[in-house]
Amino acid sequence: MTLTTTQTFIDHQRIEALLRSPATTPDPGRVGELLDRAMDLKGLTTEEAAVLTRVTDPEAIGRMYEVARTIKDTIYGRRLVIFAPLYISNICQNECLYCGFRASNRDLDRRALDAPEITQQVQALIDQGHKRVLLVAGEGYPEDGFDYVLRAVRAVYAAGEGAANIRRVNVNVAPLTIEEFRRLAGEAIGTYQLFQETYHHPTYLEVHAGGRKRDYAWRLEAMDRAMEAGIDDVGIGVLFGLADWRFEILAMLEHAQHLETQFGVGPHTISVPRLEPAPGAPLATDPPQPVSDDEFKRIVAILRIAVPYTGIILSTRESIAMRRAAFDLGVSQISAGSRTEPGGYAAAHPGHERESCQFALGDHRSLDEVIGDCARLGYIPSFCTACYRLGRTGADFMDLAKPGAIKSHCDPNALATFMEYLLDYASEDTQRAGRQCIDRALADLPTAAASRARQMLAEVQAGRRDVFC
Repeated sequence: MTLTTTQTFIDHQRIEALLRSPATTPDPGRVGELLDRAMDLKGLTTEEAAVLTRVTDPEAIGRMYEVARTIKDTIYGRRLVIFAPLYISNICQNECLYCGFRASNRDLDRRALDAPEITQQVQALIDQGHKRVLLVAGEGYPEDGFDYVLRAVRAVYAAGEGAANIRRVNVNVAPLTIEEFRRLAGEAIGTYQLFQETYHHPTYLEVHAGGRKRDYAWRLEAMDRAMEAGIDDVGIGVLFGLADWRFEILAMLEHAQHLETQFGVGPHTISVPRLEPAPGAPLATDPPQPVSDDEFKRIVAILRIAVPYTGIILSTRESIAMRRAAFDLGVSQISAGSRTEPGGYAAAHPGHERESCQFALGDHRSLDEVIGDCARLGYIPSFCTACYRLGRTGADFMDLAKPGAIKSHCDPNALATFMEYLLDYASEDTQRAGRQCIDRALADLPTAAASRARQMLAEVQAGRRDVFC
């Protein structure tokens, strides 16, 4: 039986009251005070964030954007972590009305990649220059069940040769038991990622018509089980467009605060996908609570201000223009060159989704095109995986991220991995833009960080690979 909302840590009545309360009315003085205090990098309470969700004054919104930009630059600098999703299976037993993988979609070409096919996909990603992937699967595996996921992770790590490999696998699969999470942790994964889709319980039941995913509490409590099982870094998210975005932000903050209270560590990442059309899923074309572009920008900014330490992930669901705008509002991780169907990276016609995709893309550019664009905008594309490999995860990572000290590692590591990409994979245009970007970044770094970065860049240019600190 699905648990009621009163049996979870998401307090629906409290959130809905906050969104109507006179205490969260966005008085200009209160808004200014909150934004001033946010510069201390301490984040916001749910009540304080509720005030920002109700701001409509253009001048106050502009100030909100400035604060979000400053916080992101203070903690993470100008770097953007780059990854690609790797869909290994679109077999699914759930009936999610917004998803192309929904069980009743008979037009979908169902498949689960075997080990040679996974290797082929990974090699295609490596040949582009990718170093980290997010492994994705529907909730339904071949006959060997969860062991299929574990073997897939091993296949990703085994692909490639020498420094031309995938250095970190993050995982987005259906909620697991504690024992299954322990086995997943044993595969040296990075972050375990799972979206609640919507925290609004009545909406959750409406859009999840069947399958195990209909159990709201089982999904909500997955991060607790993951962390109990030894996975230090977890990533949460919402599929914006299903319920009121204001409610979703406050509920997501309650989730983050719950993890802080229970484990002393909040979410490593927060993802902000927006509902996009999907084959065989009419609801996706007509979202119940559509989010405008202006509202979406406010969502990114509020999250950066409210949870300053977390990585905010933006996918290729969004258009090129929206992605550029969101970079400047707090996004710190992006996917690039994405395909959302199993086998998409080695398909006969890369860049064109087939009827086996999960949802439509807004940004169809290649990895090289995205990298070049980021560099020309003044952002440093980063393929760094150093924190995972040096044990800077969980509480250790947060101890550096919360005061902004992680930047002293992020900047040199980002530049070294960017140079590696430029030397080994980039087009001539991207190489030119990238080297100019690196020169500008070095000029802006503090003396110690610049010295370290120059030493690491020299090692990469001399032929060494996988240089990090």
